[in-house]
Amino acid sequence: MSGALLVVGDIVTDVVARHRGPLASGTDTAAAVRTLPGGAGANVACWAAHWGCEDVRLLGRVGADAAAWHERELIASGVRPRLVVDQEAPTGTVICLVDTGAAAERTFLTDSGASLRLAPDDWSPSLLDGVARVHLSGYLLFSAPSRALVAVVLESARARGVPVSLDPASAGFLTELGVDRFLALAEGVDVLLPSRDEACLLTGLPDPVDAAAKLSRHVPLVVAKQGGDGALVARAGEVQARVPAVPATPRDTTGAGDAFTGAFLAAVLAGAEPEDAAVQGCRAGARAVERVGGRPPTAS
Repeated sequence: MSGALLVVGDIVTDVVARHRGPLASGTDTAAAVRTLPGGAGANVACWAAHWGCEDVRLLGRVGADAAAWHERELIASGVRPRLVVDQEAPTGTVICLVDTGAAAERTFLTDSGASLRLAPDDWSPSLLDGVARVHLSGYLLFSAPSRALVAVVLESARARGVPVSLDPASAGFLTELGVDRFLALAEGVDVLLPSRDEACLLTGLPDPVDAAAKLSRHVPLVVAKQGGDGALVARAGEVQARVPAVPATPRDTTGAGDAFTGAFLAAVLAGAEPEDAAVQGCRAGARAVERVGGRPPTAS
């Protein structure tokens, strides 16, 4: 398949604090702190470009405070940014608390800022010119303006026959939104890429295999990311492939799911079947957890 990948989603500034052991309440906890570009949508776009997709475009909204920096970082990663600069709200910021123990698990404190103020007025059907696939960050479903944008994008994509993928993005925010509401908003999506927790939450089933199978009765293709257990590929109510994880030594799991999604989409655009694309996703996820931050390395 020829054509570009258009990602519509969040662009934020990540403040990554890597600490060892539990946080000490009421006093200091030593940590290595870095400020890095992030955002689930932006990360997916960067990983897709890194994984060989030659034309990756990104629509997102940032504050005037950091617009130039984010644009430079995206271009350096091989992404063509279409940034809407918000003159009222600052760029979104996420504080990523990463335990430097064996699992390198992370906790996010999220101020979405300008990122979820992306709205229908920021969209034009011309953004689909030359586009073969659209990917939506699930964070867009967690505010009224960007929910309205999602509906407009889905309508535009359907009119042109462009397939759309969606990553639910956050089990915590999904709980607040509500499962039924999410599934209604996701109607018309061709590919769903949930994490294990998101798949189980969306179905109410404790077993991720059962959850992926059930979701694939609602969405034509479900690729459920399982972290250290690899990935599941499900269609028509049945898990059709179990893809093993690639061994890795985690430093920071921030953005691992985004890396999987970006590489998966790049592989699909290059003509891979979903099962083979999921193999590429697992490879990218393993590479991501061995880096600090949610983005791949850049040439610079």
